[in-house]
Amino acid sequence: MTYPTLKLHIDGEWLSAGKRRTHKVINPATGDTLGELPLADAADLDQALAAADKGFRVWRKASAEERGAVLAGAARLLRERADTIARNATLEEGKTLAETKMELMGCAGLFEFYAAEAKRLYGRVLVRPAGMRSLVVREPVGPVAAFAPWNFPIHNPGRKLGAPLATGCSVILKPAEEAPASAMAVVQALLDAGLPPGVCQLVFGVPDEVSRHLLASPIIRKLSFTGSTVVGKHLLKLAADTMKRTTMELGGHAPVIVFDDCNLEKTVETLALAKLRNAGQVCVSPTRFYVQEGVHDRFVKAYSERVARAKVGDGLQEGVNMGPMANPRRPDAIEGFIADAVKHGAKVRTGGERIGNKGYFFQPTVITDAPSTARIMNEEPFGPVVATAPFKTFDEVVEQANRLPFGLAGYAFTENGRTANLISDALEVGMVGLNTTAMAAPDSPFGGVKESGHGSEDGPEGLDACLVTKSIHQV
Repeated sequence: MTYPTLKLHIDGEWLSAGKRRTHKVINPATGDTLGELPLADAADLDQALAAADKGFRVWRKASAEERGAVLAGAARLLRERADTIARNATLEEGKTLAETKMELMGCAGLFEFYAAEAKRLYGRVLVRPAGMRSLVVREPVGPVAAFAPWNFPIHNPGRKLGAPLATGCSVILKPAEEAPASAMAVVQALLDAGLPPGVCQLVFGVPDEVSRHLLASPIIRKLSFTGSTVVGKHLLKLAADTMKRTTMELGGHAPVIVFDDCNLEKTVETLALAKLRNAGQVCVSPTRFYVQEGVHDRFVKAYSERVARAKVGDGLQEGVNMGPMANPRRPDAIEGFIADAVKHGAKVRTGGERIGNKGYFFQPTVITDAPSTARIMNEEPFGPVVATAPFKTFDEVVEQANRLPFGLAGYAFTENGRTANLISDALEVGMVGLNTTAMAAPDSPFGGVKESGHGSEDGPEGLDACLVTKSIHQV
C-alpha cells in the first residue's frame, strides 16, 4: 500500500496540483514527507461555491430514501476499505492503527445513523378551525462551509458531512492540511455510493484565505467549525456579516473530579487510556485532575506508574500504546506548559521530556501541586500531560471545575449515587462522563457551552442544526 496522490475535489472532478501552491504533508513519526497537497486558489473557491449552489438545488430534491442510501453505501465502503484508510490516517496524523480503525468505524456508524434519520425529519400540523390549515415544515438550510481539524482525520470529516447530506444540504469541506488523505477517502466513499457531482466539494488551502472567501459568499448559508476558541470567534465575526447559521465546537479544558469513594483501580485505568488516546490531542481529553485529599497520593502514584508503562512509538508498530504528536508545534507547546508549571511550584512526577530526535514523540507526563495560576490549569494543553491538585469539599471542587470560560466536557469518578447526581448537575459543560470517559456516539449530541461553542453535532440535534423552520398557513 502506498500513500495516495493528494487532490482537491470540485464539481465532480479530482484536481491535482498542476500550477497550484502546495503544502508538504509530513509523517509525524519520522518527519518524512508523505506527499504534496494542492492548495485552492480564489478561482478554485469560486468554482466550489458555484458547484455547491448547483449541487444543493439537485440534492434538496432527492428523497430521504435516496439520501439514506448514499450514506449507508458510504458506510459499507468505509468498512470494506478500513485497512487502507486507517493505515494512511496513522501515517499522516500519528495515532495508533487500532485508534484509526476505531475512528473509521465511528465514522461509518455515524453515516449509518443518519441514513436512517433522514426519514425522520418531521414537521407538524397545527390545530386550526375547519377550513384552515397551518403546517410547520423543516427544510435544508442550504450550502454548508465546514472546517474540520487534524486530530480525528476520518471522523471529523464524517461529522461535517453526515448531517448536512442527510438533510439535503450541499457541503464545501475544508479539512486540515496536515491529514488530507483521510478526508479524501471519506469523500470518495460517498461519491462511489452515488453522491451526485457538486453536492460535496473538498478543498484545502491557506486557512484564512479559504474561510474569508467562503464566508463572504451569500451562497454559503451555514458555518460548521471545529477548532480553537480563538479561530472560532474570528469565523463567527465573518459569518455574522451575512447572518449565517453556525455550529461551533471549540476548545475545552476538561476537569476531572476524583472523589474519595471512587473505584481507584478502575478510575486510574480509565483515565490513563483516555489520556494516552491520540497523545492527548483530543478536545474532550481529561486535563485538569482535581483529586480529593483522602485518595490523592494513592491516585497520583498509581496513575503516574500506569502512564509511565505505556509504550510510545510509531503508530503502525505492534504493541504501541501512544503515537507521536501530530506536528512539530505540539512538543514545543507541551514543553512550554511544563516549564511554566514548574516555575509556579509544580512537580513533574513522571515524563516531561521529548523522546528521541526523530518524529514528534513526547513522554506521557504527570504534574502535581499545580497552582491555579499555572498556564496548564487555565489553557488547554492538547497533549499527553495532566496536572493534579488536591481538594477537600464538594463546593470547593465545583468552583475550581467551573471557573474557566470553557465548558465542553467534564468527568467525575465516584461510587456514591447522590454525589454522581449532584456533580453532573453542577458541572457547566455540554457533556458529563460519570465513571467513564466515553463521550461520542452517533445518537448522542456532541457539543459544549460557554466559550467551548454552541450547537451540537451527532444525534438528531446534528440534523436540527442543518434545518430551517417554515410555517405555512392556508385558508
